[in-house]
Amino acid sequence: MKGELKMDVNDYLPLRDVVFNTLRQAILRGEMEPGERLMEIQLAQKLGVSRTPIREAIRKLELEGLVIMIPRKGAEVAHIRDVLEVRCTLEELAVALACKNVTPERIMDLRAANKVFESAIVSKDVVNIVDADVQFHDTIYAMTDNDRLIQIINKLREQMYRYRLEYVKDARTHSILINEHNDIIQKLADKDVEGAKMFMRQHIRNQEKGIIRLLNK
Repeated sequence: MKGELKMDVNDYLPLRDVVFNTLRQAILRGEMEPGERLMEIQLAQKLGVSRTPIREAIRKLELEGLVIMIPRKGAEVAHIRDVLEVRCTLEELAVALACKNVTPERIMDLRAANKVFESAIVSKDVVNIVDADVQFHDTIYAMTDNDRLIQIINKLREQMYRYRLEYVKDARTHSILINEHNDIIQKLADKDVEGAKMFMRQHIRNQEKGIIRLLNK
């Protein structure tokens, strides 16, 4: 674990929720690394609480996909590959459905979202870049007209946030991302399902390779 866990006590939240939020933010910020075990006794000592709220928090983190349970080992922070494999499948499904619902207006919305992304790249503000990338993908999700898929993807969003931050910190990825977005837009405009899926898969796989490279430095 990088640094010390600090719990911000909130008078309006039950202790179990405060503990959950503390651990959740530590994972999303990368302070608890993928594969790191969540030891109930150790975490309880660090936060000055009993094991009960720790146990409850771990269960909630597992439901969000931020933590996985390993037989005979216990809970550990989820690995990027697990998250990205799920994301890749959902993103491919999203562009396949979006192709069926393409209109000139929706393509204009997508191009506009990519222009915002390009402006964020120029700003070099990492948070703005990530938020603009999220908005670009949200525009695609809206094109699916599938509320259930959008709900599932949204649950995955925060698990991806820390990885997106790591990826865009590398300025070499910026032009790649813009080109990938443009390729996806063109395939959607052409209503080319297989082409859109291929470029989306390449888009996610490139992120996976880049993030793993950065994390292994």
